[in-house]
Parts: sequence; structure tokens; C-alpha cells
Amino acid sequence: MKISATLGLAIALVACRQDMHDQPKYKPLAESNFFADGRASRPIPENTVARDEPIVNDTYHTGNANGDFTARIPVTVDMALLRRGEERFDIFCSPCHGRLGDGNGMVAQRGFRIPQNLNSDRIRQAPPGYIFQVISNGYGGMPDHADQIPVRDRWAIVAYLRALELSRSARISDVPLEAQSQLEAQR
Repeated sequence: MKISATLGLAIALVACRQDMHDQPKYKPLAESNFFADGRASRPIPENTVARDEPIVNDTYHTGNANGDFTARIPVTVDMALLRRGEERFDIFCSPCHGRLGDGNGMVAQRGFRIPQNLNSDRIRQAPPGYIFQVISNGYGGMPDHADQIPVRDRWAIVAYLRALELSRSARISDVPLEAQSQLEAQR
């Protein structure tokens, strides 16, 4: 019994090496005697760009044009983009804003704060760059979605939102004459 206990203790002591835990290291912003300036953290070299976050200041990536929100969507708006925007809107926006953009999504139905009605005059009059930046950076109770939604998909959502706004405020006189009769027949 004494031999097995001794053997067990010896194995336990050999197995408990703490080399990785006990290695010398510096924590961020700690002091260091190694460098002349006394800091362990080294300054970031000038013009360094993170691999996953390139610095771009164009309209496509920021929603700004000449220091203000862009008044135009900087990508070609076609049916493929609108379909992609609808898909992304349904995934990321409709849980709060509802499928119609009226602010009556599941979040509001569950008793949480009612989000902005995206069909309001204030949002209709907002330039596309503003909406892009709200999606990217968040606003009020809305979190930022820049990490979840790629830039092109954010513009697709903006384009779909504009189409959704048009559909919610369309009048029969907005429809071409040849299509008006088809709509009237479907009523």
C-alpha cells in the first residue's frame, strides 16, 4: 500500500509541470527593464494596417461623401441586389423591425422596446448613407452590425429598405397604365 501511494505521488508530481503557466511574460502596458523606455508593450509602427480591418475611407465603406451622408447607393441596384437585401433584412432586421419594417417584430411582441418604424417620414427622408451608418455603427438601442453583415450586404439592405418604403406608400397612379388594369383585376 505504501509503495502504491509513493508511486502515485511521484506520478502526480511529474505530471504537474507548470512550465507554460510559470513562464516569464509581460502583461499589456506593464513595466519592463529590458527596453529603454521602460514599457513592455512596443509602439505600433506608423502606417500599420490590421489584416482583417483595412482602412478605407471611400463612400462604399463609410456611407459618407464629401463629409456628409451619401445621397446615392454606391452599388448597382438590380433584382439580385434587392433579393439579397430582402434575405439579409429578414435575417438581421425583421426580428426587431418586423418583415414590413413597421417596428412590430418579435422583439416588440415580446414586450421589449419598440424599434423605429422604418416607414416613417424621418427614415424615408434620411439619405442612404445615414441608414448604412446606422446598420454599421448602431444607434440608440440598436447594436452595430458591421461585424455580422458585410459591406455589400449592408448596401443591399439599404436598397431593399428603399424598395420596401416605395411599396408601402405606392399609389395606383405610380404603376404603368398597362399594369394598372392587371392590378385592378386582382382586387
